[in-house]
Parts: sequence; C-alpha cells; structure tokens
Amino acid sequence: MATRKKSNPKTEHLEDLRKEINNIDEAILKALNQRTDVVLKIADIKKLNKTSFYVPHREQQIYDRLIKLNKGKFPKEAIKTVFREIMSASISLEKPLKIAYLGPEASYTHMACMEKFGSHMEYCPQDSIEAVFMEVSKGWADYGVVPIENSTEGVINHTLDMFIDSEIKICSEIILNISHNLLGHGDIKKIKRVYSRDSALAQCRQWLANNIPQAELIAVSSTTKGVQMLHKSHTEAAIASELASQLYHVPIMARGIEDATGNRTRFLVIGNTDTARTGKDKTSILFSIKDKVGALYEALYPFYRNKINLTKIESRPSKRKAWDYVFFVDFEGYKDDPKVAKTLNEVADHCIYLKVLGSFPSSPNR
Repeated sequence: MATRKKSNPKTEHLEDLRKEINNIDEAILKALNQRTDVVLKIADIKKLNKTSFYVPHREQQIYDRLIKLNKGKFPKEAIKTVFREIMSASISLEKPLKIAYLGPEASYTHMACMEKFGSHMEYCPQDSIEAVFMEVSKGWADYGVVPIENSTEGVINHTLDMFIDSEIKICSEIILNISHNLLGHGDIKKIKRVYSRDSALAQCRQWLANNIPQAELIAVSSTTKGVQMLHKSHTEAAIASELASQLYHVPIMARGIEDATGNRTRFLVIGNTDTARTGKDKTSILFSIKDKVGALYEALYPFYRNKINLTKIESRPSKRKAWDYVFFVDFEGYKDDPKVAKTLNEVADHCIYLKVLGSFPSSPNR
C-alpha cells in the first residue's frame, strides 16, 4: 500500500502567497492598460489643440503627489523610478520624443537623460554642446540635455555661453549623483595612460596621484570616448560610468574613485517652449549692465528688496567687446509670479538688456 506524502504547511503557505502576488500583478497590469487608454485619449486632445506631449511640470506633480500619498513600505525613492518608466512608455505611445544629448552612449549626460525621461525615448547622441543646441533650435529634436555645473568643479562655461545668442528655453533640470570608476583590462599597477573628460580627471585627481602616479592623464571629449580608445590594452585605462563598463564590456578596476563625496552634476533640459508653473519653481535669467560704478549692485538690489532668494550668479565675457560681461542668475520663483515679474521689471531698468532663459520645476535633489 502506497504511503501518502505528508504536506508541508510552510510550502503550502508560500504557494498561497505566490498566488496572491500573481493576482496583484494581474491587477497592476490591468490598471496600467486602463491608464494607457486614458493617456491615448489625452493624446488625441493634445493633437487637436497642438500642445506638447511632454509636460515637465505635470511630471513633477505626479511624483510629488504619489510620494506624499505613499503610506506603505514601498520605498519612496523607488516610486519615481517606477512611475518614470510608466510615463516614459505612455509618452512613447503618444509620440516618441527625440532627445539630443552630449554623447556618446553611456556618458553621464546619457545617464541623466535616462534618469529624466526613462528608457522609451529616441536618444540622439551629439559630439558637442553646440550640436545639442542646434538640434533643438532647428526642431530636429524635441529636447536637449546638457551639463551645466558640477558640485566640485563648478560651472561649465561653454553651456552658459550658448545661451547668450540662443533663443532656447530651459525647461527642467536634473541632478545626478556622479560616481567615477577606473575601467581597464590589465593590472592597475601597470597602467601608463588614463583617458577621460577633463572634468572627470580633475574630480579624481588625488586618487590618481595616490594610486597610479606613473600614469599620464589624457583629456578626451567624453568619459565614454576614453573607454572606446582602450582596445583591450593592458597599459591603458579610462575613467567612466558603470553603464559604460556594461555597454563596452570593459571591467571595472576600481570603483568610486572621485575625490569628493557627494559629487553631483546638474544638467539642463532645453527646449523651445515655456514650462508652466508648479509652485516649486526656479527661474534663470541673463543680463548685461552699464559700465559704471555700482551697476551690478543696482541690478541685484531689487531681488533683496523684494525678498527673492538668489541660488546662483555667474559672470561670463560677452565676447562682443573687451571687459564686457554677461551675468547669469538663478533664483526661486516663477517668471510670471507678481513679485517676480515686478522684480524683473526693476532689474531691467538697470540693464543694457535682460533675457529670461526659462522658469522650470526646481529639482528636489538640489
């Protein structure tokens, strides 16, 4: 007579839980398709009204609302990741966006694009910051992404200069945590040359001096370009991202080699249209002042008088004549807010010219 196999209560309970997860997953899938049906209805309305498919201020409102509503154990930081991909897929159904960025693939600007737009966009790497601006200004790309400043190395002047003669708008900003890695195929002690972007080399200067002082540091156009130059050499290495290691199949020899902790880079999303108010906005302007004593004080004093917080000020040569400068200012508030509009009018009274580069959602990671 055959003996009956005893049941395992723990195994049975595990199977019950798995069935419950399957039911939940099916409910999520059903809800995603219901959401997609609504998205497509919105797309039809946008087509009729000839309005933009991508709305940066709406995107931020969705993140903020869901994070606030989350009372469970699902990690808050993961909410943005999950819904970014949901919205990325939804936008691709409406109209796949073309995003120009400072390439090549696996550059930190590419990573910033993925952080902002998700994986369902058409990404178009460009060889230079000028090329990104050109793609957007000509309408060949819907948006562009360019680096603007690093927390340790400061502002990227070339990006600032592009705004002087361009009508491109700032639509959003991205703050990306930067972790540099040494990529290569050989023994770290035998490395003779290290390739990377000049800013990445600078951010790892002390580590390189302490660990491979014999290596010649060679600046190239991008971190990814450095990886592409290795060709399986056992005496060369590159400083780049983990994504570059995966994409080009180059091992990581050392991780996190940046000198400063909390190394972050700020990127700008540029486009041809203004972004609507969110209530948590920043505005960027540039202006040129008269050549007289106290001119900069007079131009900036309205911000103090109207209690508007400046978050950044930079100066750049105008390139129109010697010793003529253009000032770039970021401050809290939206350009059409009554207090901000009043302040900008007062500032303009003390300037040769003033241009609003854009108002956009302030990054919560700032």
